[in-house]
Amino acid sequence: MRKAIFLFACVLFLLAGCSKENDAAEKVPELLEVSVNIPEVIQENQEAVIQAAVTQGEEKVEDANEVKFEVKKAGQDTSEEMIGEHQGKGVYSITTTFQEAGIYSVTAHVTARGMHNMPTKEFKIE
Repeated sequence: MRKAIFLFACVLFLLAGCSKENDAAEKVPELLEVSVNIPEVIQENQEAVIQAAVTQGEEKVEDANEVKFEVKKAGQDTSEEMIGEHQGKGVYSITTTFQEAGIYSVTAHVTARGMHNMPTKEFKIE
């Protein structure tokens, strides 16, 4: 009798474990997507707006914990970090002026909803 009860309890435990795994697999959140937008032409000593459009699936992320832009000139070891301001509709931005012509890169460090994404985009200052 004890063996039958033990066997029944084991079967119930295994069935309960399988159903929890299926529920967890169905609730995987969509990835955090970040699109960095930079003007096509940026002139030296002219203000430029750099934006990060943040989405999760079809939803625009309005509640990012942190959006930070790291700007670095090619060939230099140092970079400058600036906090992005929320503009609405999932867009975060900075406004900056580049003092020297050259090739630069910007990395948008975005933390939201327990995820982190950091795409990098290169651009040229003329």
